[in-house]
Amino acid sequence: MSRYLLGLSAYYHDSAAALLCDGQLIAAAQEERFTRIKQDSRFPSLATAFCLQHAGIDLIDVEAIYYYEEPRLKFRRLLSTYTSFGLKGLNRFVHDIPVWLTDKLHVVKKIRHELSKLTNGGVVPPIYCVPHHESHAASAFYASPFPDAAVLCIDGVGELATTSCWVGRGNSLRPLWNINFPHSLGLLYSAFTYFCGFKVDSGEYKLMGLAPYGQPTYAGLIRDHLIDVKSDGSFWLNMEFFDYATGKTMINSRFERLFGGPPRRPEDRITEREFNLAASIQHVLEDIVLKIAVSVRAETGQRNLCLAGGVALNCVSNGKILKSGVFESVWAQPASGDCGGALGAAYTGWYSRMGETRHQMDHDGMRGAYVGTSYPDEQAAQLLDELGAKYETVATSDLPAIVAQLISQGHVVGWFQGRMEYGPRSLGSRSILGDPRNPDMQSVMNLKIKNRESFRPFAPAVLAEHASEWFEIDRASPYMLFVVPVAKGRRKDATAEEEGKTGIEKLKVVRSSIPAVTHVDFSARVQTVDDKSNPLFYRLITAFHEITGCPILVNTSFNVRGEPIVESPTDAYRCFMRTAMDYLVIGSHIVRKTSQPAWEEAVDWKEEFQLD
Repeated sequence: MSRYLLGLSAYYHDSAAALLCDGQLIAAAQEERFTRIKQDSRFPSLATAFCLQHAGIDLIDVEAIYYYEEPRLKFRRLLSTYTSFGLKGLNRFVHDIPVWLTDKLHVVKKIRHELSKLTNGGVVPPIYCVPHHESHAASAFYASPFPDAAVLCIDGVGELATTSCWVGRGNSLRPLWNINFPHSLGLLYSAFTYFCGFKVDSGEYKLMGLAPYGQPTYAGLIRDHLIDVKSDGSFWLNMEFFDYATGKTMINSRFERLFGGPPRRPEDRITEREFNLAASIQHVLEDIVLKIAVSVRAETGQRNLCLAGGVALNCVSNGKILKSGVFESVWAQPASGDCGGALGAAYTGWYSRMGETRHQMDHDGMRGAYVGTSYPDEQAAQLLDELGAKYETVATSDLPAIVAQLISQGHVVGWFQGRMEYGPRSLGSRSILGDPRNPDMQSVMNLKIKNRESFRPFAPAVLAEHASEWFEIDRASPYMLFVVPVAKGRRKDATAEEEGKTGIEKLKVVRSSIPAVTHVDFSARVQTVDDKSNPLFYRLITAFHEITGCPILVNTSFNVRGEPIVESPTDAYRCFMRTAMDYLVIGSHIVRKTSQPAWEEAVDWKEEFQLD
């Protein structure tokens, strides 16, 4: 008889549910996909219901539930922080402690109450709490293909730890060391995210994308004033420049004076200061993370490294670790942020708490991250009919060639197929696709479709067997978590005039034969696609390759700025009609924009989603 464990993350940001069956991940999803509220922090009722429905079970069939944080440890950290900062912490103490005493300390009770709604007041399985960084570490190691590995978790903060190192062997995870709050690489990076005018816990990837447009001119100031880094990568932040420990913002006036004035206001023009600040903090982060990686290799002797925590989504930093050769193999959890904590909590229950045997596989346990919802053709057709959509249905076998031809002609295609991805990346199930050879494709997709800043880079989805011909990579990268250089033979030399461009003007320079996915520093965030994890997507790229000689497609998430990735055919059609996409493909149904009835909404859809 099958045994089920449910993992949950909630109440901070990016709530999610993940379900294990006999220790194997079978379903997982973020709550935001169903509620359409980006990074929704509320209890993941809809995500939980999906997981149970997918397995065909009721909650009573679940053996135990594991939550991704330990609230008592977090409460102790808050008490320690407020007392150690003296009068500076008094206001936050007076505001926060009553809320903790009456609500946040009682997470298990809240979870039980929410789950009881799914059982009509019936029995709820036992609920256990797992420390935050242990959840991160478990999500990385137990899902990895490695029998043993070093595990590095770096984020803003869990209960107390901000950086932690572990060794995983078989079904056990052993902690080695941790760096504690308020000293945090994640929060340091978020401070610059805030200062550059982007949203904390959301806009960090923008800062990473902005970095190549600038020069690390502020790196010395950061090292001299903000952070003390030792040779082994351990670090200490100078809290005289930050406000996040006791205040309501990330930084204070000393930080502003150090970097030449107040923060950039959201949506203001991005200036050379922001370009250079992004380049500087990215440079400092990469340097520290690489130092830590070298230290971890020496300390553990492990050949394999697993990464998790929000900083593991910094794919540029990941690429530097990979290129360094410090570890023979590096594997990053595709749901490295808080949503992945749900999976890690469940894994902790199965292996570390229950002691179940971990069987070695020749692949990772994420199933390509395709563990979300899916919609059969018949259901998709019904939903399209209800929307009044006009569409053509073709044989699935003909679909790749038809869609590849459309993309090769310069059309942008919304692609909705199979099971939804788990984590922040679209990997060929809920994607917007384009031709990487088109030099205008990046700006068209950013400004006319995604409704976002023009500097934001796009990822190439490349046939795995051709990846090394186009990029400097010698291994699979299925989750879009490593930035690597474009192969030198595919690059184009810039003219003297082009070399002199600065800032956002660099975007206009064609740097390779695939300019839509080549960043201004000749890098790309590569997704390798094979015929096992996503056969239909593989066949589509293969068909495009046969037509064009290029085994690559532009792949970006199926959403607009501020919107969660689409979950249903209804979401997909709505997003399609709101933007300048040319075609929408849902299952075997092809929707052409010019054939659709007029789309009218009572309010401007751009007001629906908060800008990220």
